[in-house]
Amino acid sequence: MELLINKIKEDGIVLSDSVLKVDSFLNHQIDPQLMYEIGREFASRFQSEGITKILTIESSGIAPSVMAGLQLQVPVIFARKRKSLTLLNELYSSKVYSFTKQESNEISIAKKYLNENDRVLIIDDFLANGQAAIGLADIAKHAKAEIAGIGIVIEKGFQDGGKILREQGYRVESLARIGSLENGIVTFITDNVGETVK
Repeated sequence: MELLINKIKEDGIVLSDSVLKVDSFLNHQIDPQLMYEIGREFASRFQSEGITKILTIESSGIAPSVMAGLQLQVPVIFARKRKSLTLLNELYSSKVYSFTKQESNEISIAKKYLNENDRVLIIDDFLANGQAAIGLADIAKHAKAEIAGIGIVIEKGFQDGGKILREQGYRVESLARIGSLENGIVTFITDNVGETVK
């Protein structure tokens, strides 16, 4: 997605060979116009899949998921990382390890919002090691919901998450795929012939 790639080039900050900071437009301050276009792109890619719900994880997955839900006209469910006083029983839960935060979280959703009649699109902001997407897929499986695909805003193609999910048979659609962050330079993987662009 050219608009997203240009935004990463302009405003993304490489902190290390494995960390890209995009908090000026994606996961702290949010660019609403960009999120709207991201939602349209996800909706376009999955519009023929019969999606009934979008499943994400708090908090950075919420904005792109809501915009995709708006386009697909389906509800968005976000898994909570901490249990709420109003969300105590009748939960689907899974453990997720965050490499960025170096901690494990139990993520949960209320059982009443997801069931065997649902066809789910999982959306998240980043795909690195795949733990969040695997945790969300685990919750969908507990609910006996069908997983139509996984939409990722930014995939770190040099880490194993995308490979793991695709080998498990999931359709993974990433709007921007990063090939490298070495030497402070973001290199992208293009979808056509595998060439890289900086």
